[in-house]
Amino acid sequence: MLRVLAVDDEKPLLEELLYLLRSDPRVRSAEGASDATEALRRVTRALESGPDGADAIDVVFLDIHMAGLTGLDIARLLAGFARPPLIVFVTAHEGFAVQAFDLKAVDYVLKPVRPERLAEAVRRACEQLGRSEESPAGVVSADAPMVGGPAVPAPRHPVAEVPVADRASDQIAVELGGVTRFVAIADIAYVEAQGDYARLHTDEGSHLVRIPVSTLEERWAARGFVRIHRRHLVALARIDELRLEAGTTSVRVGTAELQVSRRHARELRDLLMRQATG
Repeated sequence: MLRVLAVDDEKPLLEELLYLLRSDPRVRSAEGASDATEALRRVTRALESGPDGADAIDVVFLDIHMAGLTGLDIARLLAGFARPPLIVFVTAHEGFAVQAFDLKAVDYVLKPVRPERLAEAVRRACEQLGRSEESPAGVVSADAPMVGGPAVPAPRHPVAEVPVADRASDQIAVELGGVTRFVAIADIAYVEAQGDYARLHTDEGSHLVRIPVSTLEERWAARGFVRIHRRHLVALARIDELRLEAGTTSVRVGTAELQVSRRHARELRDLLMRQATG
């Protein structure tokens, strides 16, 4: 069972998070810290007591925006220890997910925190620690098969938005601020790789999803999405211009100009020619 420290400088949010954590049967203990100084003091004491000590901490659930040191600062400091606790970021801000990934966080949970989403973060922490506690009743693992589509194994890294599965063949589910919405695949102009995640770009904005670009490339090939670079997957129909300058190839998709790698340039030109003459 997990020994947990929750860190948030907003007392009502900290109390809510602690209540949810203490309600999870996989959590042995959950204590709170209201600022970075207190959090670091408790973690230092835990490390000094050892993994089997009375003050040991397995996982830190960490807010990002706090007075003084931020949650990212705390995570960087903890990374310097020989055996740091696992980190789960709990934040209202989507934009730090990639930094969280770089800091090897287990998960990235958006506020307002939903019980089932927090339970999934606990499951991932248990799994990374090599523990086999089952999820509470009613909580579906991210690795469980989704009705109407294949199972997608969850990467062992944080994500701002989950789950990632097609509700129907023409939509993909994303999560923002605890609310799940469905984005039409036809509205996606291009996809940008960000580590083990992908950012879906539409005319209205972008969405970070927990799925590699290579998987989307395979799924959406029949929908006219083509790989133009290791970082980009583009909807062929959304390409406005193909530019050849000084031996380099690029495409314009709306206001974005995207580089085309040499290995993909010839194939892309052929596809665009067939589309223009077809």
